[in-house]
Amino acid sequence: MNLDPDEFALDPTLCHLNHAAVGPWPRRTAEAVALFAEENRRLGSLHYPQWLATERRLRERLARLIGAESAADIALAKNTSEALSIIAYGLTWQPGDEIVGIAQEFPSNRVVWQSLGAQGVVWSALDLDRSSDPEADLFALCTQRTRMIAVSWVQYARGLRLDLERIGAFCRSKGIFLCVDAIQGLGALPFDLSRIAADFVVADGHKWMLGPEGVALLYVRPSLRNGLILRQFGWHMLEHSGDFDRPDWQPADDARRFECGSPNLLGVKALEASLSLIEEVGIEQVRSRLQERTGHLIEEIDRHGLELLSPRAPERRAGIVTFRAPGTAASELYTGLMQRRVLCAQRGGGIRFSPHFYTPVEVIDRALGAVLEIAAG
Repeated sequence: MNLDPDEFALDPTLCHLNHAAVGPWPRRTAEAVALFAEENRRLGSLHYPQWLATERRLRERLARLIGAESAADIALAKNTSEALSIIAYGLTWQPGDEIVGIAQEFPSNRVVWQSLGAQGVVWSALDLDRSSDPEADLFALCTQRTRMIAVSWVQYARGLRLDLERIGAFCRSKGIFLCVDAIQGLGALPFDLSRIAADFVVADGHKWMLGPEGVALLYVRPSLRNGLILRQFGWHMLEHSGDFDRPDWQPADDARRFECGSPNLLGVKALEASLSLIEEVGIEQVRSRLQERTGHLIEEIDRHGLELLSPRAPERRAGIVTFRAPGTAASELYTGLMQRRVLCAQRGGGIRFSPHFYTPVEVIDRALGAVLEIAAG
């Protein structure tokens, strides 16, 4: 792996272990945004065609990241919540239809499905704390009225990674939609639609993809795309979007039909730069190095007598490791860590550390040293 050490020039007094919340930008991303701002200041929109070329490259990178057949299958949403809402309110539901999910989901992937209760749709949730085989238990919740399984690839609080190939195979066999919130996995692990039979995939770019907030991936299986009811309309989603005087109109045939208005080109510039780094490193190399770091973190948690709350098996985790210090409240530990400039999160009953592939091991060790110092009083 040829990674310029200056790509991540974080403040040396900071231990950044919070990629599961908001990741830092690589140097190239910050430079792309700075250059875009300066270009706007000096030249305005003179180079707008080149900006749109960057947007096309972003769609191509996102398509490669998930194994989609074409960049035309990629829509750019504002965030995961908007993307999920486009799906939830694009499908046609009947009273009594069921959606199966997980009780411990982040609100984005829970509230939107619960909101369909106004149409008589039933959301059934698996309690992960009571499950030793989450895939089988999800399947057991399904009935003849189940139309969708909607889950996160990696659970945000404790980092459980689901077996999407297994879930997708089940859904295909039963004629059930599979909707995947991939925000805690894309940019950290390989994802391949040719092996994962997902109908919908969504993910914002500001976590493991190392981009900004405000730009998200929305993938809809092409055979389903034109069947989704559109709830937002504007110039950008039209088949002939550049013909402003045309009196007749129709939605674009590709995924752009879900983008009603002007694109977030500032966010596009940033995320495209960040994904260029991930592609240069290679997602398999990212996965391998990240597994090394989470493995080291778990070994140190065990060695120091801390309590691991995340899955131990490599195939069940991505980049999230959550733990607690016996005898020390999670809130106290979190406050102490943040005061010591250890950037982390209080989640799942403990402290969530989420390093990335580039995170120096010494940063992880320094953060754990702060944990032990706080726990010792």
